[in-house]
Formats: sequence, structure tokens, C-alpha cells
Amino acid sequence: MDTKNQENQIKRRDFLQKSAVLATSAMFLPFLGNKAYSASNSIKTNSSIPTVKLNNGLLMPILGFGTYSLRDDVCQRSVAEAISVGYRLFDTATRYGNEAFVGAGIKQSGIKREELFITSKIWVDDSGYEKAKMAFETSLKKLGTDYLDLYLIHRPRGDFKGSWRMMEELYKEGRIKAIGISNFTPAQYDDLMSVAKIKPAVNQIETHAFFHEMDSYNDLKKNGVQMEAWAPFAEGRNGLFTNQTLADIGKRHNKSNAQVSLRWHYQRGVVAIPRTVQRAHMIENLNIFDFKLSNSEMKAISALDLNISQFPEWT
Repeated sequence: MDTKNQENQIKRRDFLQKSAVLATSAMFLPFLGNKAYSASNSIKTNSSIPTVKLNNGLLMPILGFGTYSLRDDVCQRSVAEAISVGYRLFDTATRYGNEAFVGAGIKQSGIKREELFITSKIWVDDSGYEKAKMAFETSLKKLGTDYLDLYLIHRPRGDFKGSWRMMEELYKEGRIKAIGISNFTPAQYDDLMSVAKIKPAVNQIETHAFFHEMDSYNDLKKNGVQMEAWAPFAEGRNGLFTNQTLADIGKRHNKSNAQVSLRWHYQRGVVAIPRTVQRAHMIENLNIFDFKLSNSEMKAISALDLNISQFPEWT
């Protein structure tokens, strides 16, 4: 990897690791700046992101924009910027405390609601039929919309079966286009299915180059449930942005470690929602559809699997 690319990789890693702290402060604006990137990152972007078909027929972009840890004006500005460069899938949650700012960013962009795919999630404190129903209404109000494209149970805690019953009703009413789960193991999925009348469309879990989650990957494929990665870069943990295997693959394609990671998710058929506040990185993350990882390169990334979570605080 040449010196300039290595510096960019390190800066990107440092930014993501610190973003949870910096997201509430305007000081992040000059933190990275729009440094030079590879030539492939300078192409004009558009909203032609490939989609996956969920088990109810709904089309979902395979690449979207995550908003975890983004707050206030930083969040609003980032969402509007992401829309301007081509993102259409946006992921938020009650727990993130930023639904109102996501909604404000969407409004600021001027885009039509039907052009977007908006996901939110029920937090543990709101589990159960009645509380989940109130949480859903609150999310809609904050987001400034009258429906959600996807609504997830954030974690399998509390009365999640009661929450699911409420979600099934709202799905049948057309107020949610698809319902799903997050952070469910295969056993927890089976437990939910013991009472569910509608199969989850999505399971959003931790998966990245260092944690392939093959048990869940295979189980979800078998059951026709779409896998989605909530931390496709592992938030830079374990040195993902400077990993030599990813860098060597990237050098052959004139791509960054981040782009190689996203392309790996794409070729596995996994929806990914990377987060960034930098326009240059937003564009970089979109530019993964003009190259393909070979079988040997996919196997090389397979060898990086540590088969252990990089987020022990969430387990």
C-alpha cells in the first residue's frame, strides 16, 4: 500500500473509533477533510444501488447509511448529505436518540418519502404489545413519516413476543412494509417463530471480516431471512482499516480496506449500513460495484474470521 493510501486508512480508522465521542461536536468538521482518494472514488454517484428482495417481495437496498451515535445537527447534516450522494436506505432506532434529526435531514434534502427505505427499531424498555405500539407512534412522529419500510425488535429481551404481535398487526394494516429482528441467535429466532404468524424479513446482526457469523448466516439463508450487518467495518476494531490482507486485495483493485469489506458483504448477499459524517467516505462507500472479488480473495477474507464478537459489551 502506498504512503498516501496508508495515511487515509489510518485516518479513517481513527475517525470511526472516535466518532461516538465527536458526533455531538462541530469540531468533527475539519477532522479529516476531503483528502485525496483513489481515482475510483471521484466518479459521479447516483442512487442506482442494487436491491435484495425480502421474503415478502419488498425490495431493500443492499447498501445503506447507518446513524448510530450521530446526534443533533451532525446527524441532520449527514443524512441530508448522504441522500445528496445517492443513499436511499437509512437506519435508526429509538435507542439512538436521533430519529428526529434523521427526519429533519430527510426533510432538508427535499427528497420524496417514497424514494427512501427507512428502518427503525423497538428498544428493550418498550417491549410488549402496548409499550411497543406507543414507541412505534413516537418513532413515526419524530421521523416525520406515516409509515416505516422496516421495523425491527432491537434485542431479544423483555416481552419481545408481545412486541412481535403488535408489529404483525401494523404490518397487516400497511403501516410497516416489513418487520424483522436484530441481534437474534438461531435459537432465539426459533423461539420467536413458535408464536409468530409472520416470518421476520430481516435479522440485523454483528457481522464483518473478523466475525462471519456462519451459523446465523446459514440459518437465515435456510429460513429465507435477509441478513444485515450493523457494523460492517467492526467500527475499525481489531485494525480493520489497516489489515494487511484487506489492503493487499484493495491494492489489486485500487480500492480501500473499507471498499473491500463492503464488497465482501455484497458478494455474500448481506445488507450493510456503514456510518460516516465525511462526504468523501460516503462516496467511497458507494463505489463498490465496479469491481469483483475473486474466489481466492473471498477465501483470504474467510481466513480472517476469528469467530468471536468484537463488541463484548453487547453480548
